[in-house]
Amino acid sequence: MIRIGILGSIGSGKSYIAKKFGYPVFNADLAVAKIYKENRKCFKKLKRCLPKYINSFPIKKKQVLDAILANNSNLKKIIKIIHPEVRLQMKKFIKKNKNKKIIVLDIPLLLENEINKKGDVLVYIDANPKELKKMFVKRRNFNKKITRKFKNLQLPLEYKKKKSHFVIKNNFKSQSFKKDVNRILKNIFSHERNSP
Repeated sequence: MIRIGILGSIGSGKSYIAKKFGYPVFNADLAVAKIYKENRKCFKKLKRCLPKYINSFPIKKKQVLDAILANNSNLKKIIKIIHPEVRLQMKKFIKKNKNKKIIVLDIPLLLENEINKKGDVLVYIDANPKELKKMFVKRRNFNKKITRKFKNLQLPLEYKKKKSHFVIKNNFKSQSFKKDVNRILKNIFSHERNSP
């Protein structure tokens, strides 16, 4: 099984492009949303350490955002509880798709949390900063402070770009990344055929 890891800035179009590969995608953001909605064990843990903010189940996104905005250490507390659960979901996903030729990992902190493996194919989504700013402002739930806090958790984008095997330029207009996706898949398959 080939694992493709999608890297890039917040809002760069990672999830949208991940789907274009046409293989099963593990989306960490959706996994987190599901945990907030369905996982009582995580709710109890969060309620215990953040009783002022997390007090009703299912957990509402606003409660989590209020906790993060109130105090820098709250985000670390949330991550400590949620991330092991996300890893568990990812393991289940990999097991379920073990017979698939390729799986795509759409995980914002893939490198930061050392979830990637040596043989992973890393694809960096390179989004135009100006366009990125425009996209952010259009987002319904855009919050500058929250975005900054999440960005602070991430490794420098230049480092991620350097570590990647492929780069897809996303200018939010053209459909050119479809060609990029096909080119990457072609490259992966030809490399697989030619490797001993």
